Amino acid sequence: MTVGKKIKFISRLPLGFAVSIAKSVTFLVRSLRLGAASVLPGAIARRIEPRILQLLSQQVKHGVIIIAGTNGKTTTALLLCTILQRKGFRIAHNATGANLENGLATALIDNANLLGKLNIDYAILEVDENIVPKVLKPLQPRIILCLNLFRDQLDRYGEVDSISKRWTKVISTLPETTVVIPNADDPTLSYLGQQLPQRVLFFGLNEPENYLEAIPHAVDSIYCPRCGHALDYQGVYLSHLGDFTCPSCGFTKGQPALVSRKWPQILIGLYNKYNTLAAVTAAKELGIDDVIIRDTINDFQAAFGRAEDLFIDGKRVRILLSKNPVGTNETIRVVTQSTDKTTLLVLNDRTPDGTDVSWIWDVDTEKLVARGGTLIVSGDRVYDMALRLRYSQESVESNINLIVESDLHKAIATALEHTPANETLHILPTYSAMLEVREVLTGKKIL
Repeated sequence: MTVGKKIKFISRLPLGFAVSIAKSVTFLVRSLRLGAASVLPGAIARRIEPRILQLLSQQVKHGVIIIAGTNGKTTTALLLCTILQRKGFRIAHNATGANLENGLATALIDNANLLGKLNIDYAILEVDENIVPKVLKPLQPRIILCLNLFRDQLDRYGEVDSISKRWTKVISTLPETTVVIPNADDPTLSYLGQQLPQRVLFFGLNEPENYLEAIPHAVDSIYCPRCGHALDYQGVYLSHLGDFTCPSCGFTKGQPALVSRKWPQILIGLYNKYNTLAAVTAAKELGIDDVIIRDTINDFQAAFGRAEDLFIDGKRVRILLSKNPVGTNETIRVVTQSTDKTTLLVLNDRTPDGTDVSWIWDVDTEKLVARGGTLIVSGDRVYDMALRLRYSQESVESNINLIVESDLHKAIATALEHTPANETLHILPTYSAMLEVREVLTGKKIL
């Protein structure tokens, strides 16, 4: 062995050792059925080799794709991953939704051999919006999808403008070959895209028939990010996403690369049209032909907890993750557009959910209450949610059957009992509650 080869071999020892230990931990955790091992292996590997994200991502043949935003990351990532896999590409993907540094490392480690070598074409990584500035430089992504920015876990993240400023600062330092794909209908992200030196491809809607009747209560960014003046909205699709201009400085939304009405969407809910357009824009940038994209959209199956349908005791159960005001308003819109009259809301306040549950007062629960039917509430903060619904009853005429049940197993059983065989039980849980609900219904843990 030559001196050069010896040096190269020695330099790989920490990486190979870190990956080997992490894989051993993964094997142990999964063998003992302690969970999916989606976080711990990466945590251990990063202690052994702090550069592991950089060292592994450098080996991805065609580049890393980052998907960031408040809502829709998991669904968009799964759609894009499925499209590329149908084309025959090998993909690394943090499919469990573990989107902090340890989860990202674990996803790459899972696809490496014991020496720390990767043989994949793309890494598709959904990334928590708060850590985007931390991981962009080590990952050096080829494409960054910026889905949306809403208030979410204010106890951890703060307001959306502070997140956007940090994103802009770090993204602007990346190579100009980086492609950024922001949501044109989000004023904050539309402005971000218009400030960057990189190539920018916007996605968004141009479907006035889908405007909301009024701007929702849970709205975040209706002021111009350039001058601070109130934006003039022609219409909104959800929260502050819509068609807008600033009457003061002339700022307006970016021009989407695709005509939205020409593309079908995955799953239900207008928010999934945004997820579809984001993934399609990225796929077309990577040269994927339209036939593969459309076939994938038509056959798409939901990620766990995101408009996921299960059949329990012969009854359909639909899980709609509801973890912040905008997301919950959209899932309520889905529920109220159906003829089903039984809904279970599960509110937790654990770390994955955010410990501040005051956001439920920004949710338009009045629309859910006004339609009547049976509402069951459960979770760690069951009485907070019950109180919110009681206040909603005071402001609208309704005839609901409100059931408060702190025990989740009993709450699910009660909800199923109240659901007729020809109807769907809608469950609206926060993140940790969604995992618990799925474990009760399927007997399987996700994390």
